[in-house]
Parts: sequence; C-alpha cells; structure tokens
Amino acid sequence: MEEKIRKLGERRGKVLEGGGLKRVVAQHEKGKMTARERIAALLDPGSFVELDAFVEHRCAELGMDEVVAPGEGVVIGYGLVDGRQVFVFAQDFTVIGGSLGEAHAKKICKAMDMAMKVGVPCIGIEDSGGARIQEGVDALAGYGDIFYRNTLASGVIPQISAIMGPCAGGAVYSPALTDFVFMTDKTSNMFITGPQVIKAVTGEDVTAEALGGATVHAATSGVAHFAFPDEAATVAGIKKLLSYLPQNNVEDPPLVDSGDPASRSDPGLADLMPDLPNKPYDIRDVIARVFDSGDYFEVQPLYAMNMVTCFARLCGRTVGIVANQPKIMAGVLDINASDKAARFIRFCDAFNIPLVTLVDTSGYLPGVGQEHGGVIRHGAKILYAYSEATVPKLTVILRKAYGGAYIAMCSRHLGADQVFAWPSAEIAVMGPDGAANIIFKREIDEAADPAALRKAKIAEYKAEFANPYKAARRGYVDDVIDPSETRSRLAAALAMLGGKRERGPSRKHGNMPM
Repeated sequence: MEEKIRKLGERRGKVLEGGGLKRVVAQHEKGKMTARERIAALLDPGSFVELDAFVEHRCAELGMDEVVAPGEGVVIGYGLVDGRQVFVFAQDFTVIGGSLGEAHAKKICKAMDMAMKVGVPCIGIEDSGGARIQEGVDALAGYGDIFYRNTLASGVIPQISAIMGPCAGGAVYSPALTDFVFMTDKTSNMFITGPQVIKAVTGEDVTAEALGGATVHAATSGVAHFAFPDEAATVAGIKKLLSYLPQNNVEDPPLVDSGDPASRSDPGLADLMPDLPNKPYDIRDVIARVFDSGDYFEVQPLYAMNMVTCFARLCGRTVGIVANQPKIMAGVLDINASDKAARFIRFCDAFNIPLVTLVDTSGYLPGVGQEHGGVIRHGAKILYAYSEATVPKLTVILRKAYGGAYIAMCSRHLGADQVFAWPSAEIAVMGPDGAANIIFKREIDEAADPAALRKAKIAEYKAEFANPYKAARRGYVDDVIDPSETRSRLAAALAMLGGKRERGPSRKHGNMPM
C-alpha cells in the first residue's frame, strides 16, 4: 500500500505542476495567475475540492498521442466563497494553451451539472487558445454541450464568467450565455474572429486589445459587465457580486446586518435635486444616501451610462436598482440603455431580488439613428421585462417622467407594487415646452407678442400638469413624499411585500422582442 500511495503522490504532483515551470513563469510574466492560483484566490483557504484531476484526452491524431496534458488543461471542483458553496472551473493556459478538447469539455460539463444538481453558483475562469484543432468535431461538440448547459442553467443558478486571458471563436458564446462577464484589463480579450482573420478578410488593421479588450467590451459592446485593472481586483469583484446573490432561484439572497436603521431620514436628500428642471445631478448620490451604508455595486458602469443598474441593500436585503442618470444625456432611454436595464431586470426577477426604480427621464432618445437602429424593438424590451417581473417592484419618481418613458420605468401600469413621487416630480405626456407649442400653437402664432404668450402658456401648463398630483389623484402614484422619507418609505414597502405571490398565465414562455 505504501508504494501505491507514493505513486499516487507522484501522479498528483505531475498534475499540480500543470504545463511545467517554464510555462508557469511565462504566465506570471504576462501578469496572469495560473488556474490553481486563481481558484485559491477566489475560494476560502483550504476549501477547494478538486474533481477529475487524472482525466486524460484520448486523441491520437496529428501527434496528439505523444502529447501529455496534465488535468486536460482545465481544473474543476467545488469550494466555499465566504462560507457559501460554489462550483468552479478554470482553464489552464500552461497546458496546451488551455485549448478545449473532448475530455476538457466533459470536465467543464461535470462542474456545471453538479452545480445544477446541488443548486449553487457556477464560476468559469476562461483562459484558452480555443478549440483543440487536432480533435476536430469532438472539440466542437464539447462547445455545444457547454452552451446547452449554460442555457439550461439560466435562471436556475447564477452563472459567472471571468475572462482572464484569450477567449476567441466559439468559446466566446459560453460567457455570453452566462449572467455576468468579468474581464481583466490588458490581459484578457474576447472576439469571434481575431486580428489576423480580420486583416485577411476586410483589410482592417487592429490589435487584440483594441478589437476585444476589457475596455472595449465594458464601454462599447456591452459584452462585459465588469472590468478590473488586474486579476486580484477581478477576483475581489466576483466575491462582492456573489455576496448580493442567492445560491439559486428558489432561495432568497442572504440577509446582511448593515447597522443602518430603516427609519433613518435624510433631510439633505432634497438638496441634491437642482432648482432648475434641466440642470443635471448624479443619481448615484441619491442611491448612496438612500440605501444601506452608502454601499452599492454597479453593473456595467461604463456602458449606456444614461442608465444606472446596481445591487444594493435595503435593511440588509439585496435589491436591484434601475435608475435614469440625469448627468448623462439627461437620462433619456435609448437602444443600449433599454437593453442594459431589461437584462438586469430579468436577472433580478429570476433570482428573487426586489426591484427599486428611480425615475428622472424626459423620454426615449429621438433621432434617425435610433429609429433605424430599432429603438422601438429595443425600447420594448424594458416594457416586457418589467411587465413579466413578479418580484416586489418599487418606484420613486424624482423629477421628470414623460410619455412612454413614464410608462416604461416601472409605472403602476406595468405592475409596480408601490409608486412614490417627490414633490419635484413632473408626470405628463411631454415636457411643458413641447406641450405648450402643440396645445397653444394657434394662440401663440396669432398673439401680438408670441414669445411672452408662449412663456405664459408654458408656465400655465407646468402649474397644471407638470407635477405629481394629477397622477396621485388617479391612484397611479401611491403617495407624494418628502425626499427625506425615501429610505423609510421604501423599507416599509419592501417589508410589506415580503409575502408577495404573483403568477402569470400558463404558458411555455413569452416571446420577448429581441
């Protein structure tokens, strides 16, 4: 037995070495950790249990019969993050460039299957040269098996992808199917076709970083939800995100005692609202003062910045916040903002996270580019997402809520459970200037002093309609509140809605505008 135990130790030692010291050094020189180092940084010390360490490929074509691939280029297993169980897989770039073959894919599928069985988050750390060409269709089949599982797990367990190296070709679709994508600046990239192929086909010269780096996907394409300067910060970001999430779709998010009382009022909150209706302010200042301890975790902070989506806590309970950002493009809704909000809303609804919507928007962005780009189709996504959501939905109208955007931002008509408005709220079909120009056009045109009459009519319309009281009279707004009471009123509403039960009509699934 001692001899067998010794041989076991030798075998395990070879697996733990990965691709060998030379390749490990090369990995470190690029500012990258190895697969096992990443797992160790993510999980609680001593909690990782590795599975399938001795799996080997069975490919004999194109010289693969002579290739040794310890662990098959991917490390899988389970462990704890802040005491809560997760499954994880991490591709090992030091072993055949982390390329995916049949056995490699089966290991990943095993981790995903086990995560589904026990109902815990699955975290994938991607660092791969792509499909293993020598294995041909078996490698492609492996990707298909992973995509299928990503889809089955969607809305059942949280799925997180951390891109910490190259991720190209078909490999990019697995992260795209997961709930959240993290990227590390300068060392990670994602693209369907790389710079060389693009050069050959279109003649365009582009670097890998400019084509699919972290900044590109965080700010331009919207593929990445988070981008961090290094791998340590990326891992810390994953941990923070997990702290807000439930383990699965039948559990509630964890309660955290923040020590911030529900009854806390903030007399200074009203001072954040400018006296001039067109003057911008930062909605994140409102978020920081209303929710627990001023702490929140913003999702896609660099993409569609006219819309803010973030996780925060209210009396220790996780909430998802969707808010117009008056500081950027006056908080209007456009194609990208609608997509960003809709996806976030649907995630929160899938995982029992109440939604709080902060409204200050003058409408959907006008323009030929928006119309031709499909703002109707994209704008409808936010309507669909709010309408189908059955979690508690709370709305606070801070200032402008005009036209279709009033409806879209979780109005009573889309199923909001409680709608509050600040006294500064303006709820109307359109802004006073535009309304006066339409309603009183003939009078203004025929007046001796058109400018003076127009000004008077705008003031008249504003006094009559640009306020929250018309909507409150109809019951579309539950209460007009002092801004200082915002936290306490939201907290009371959330507590009241703790037992909310809502079911839609029986159906296989709806057909969301895509």
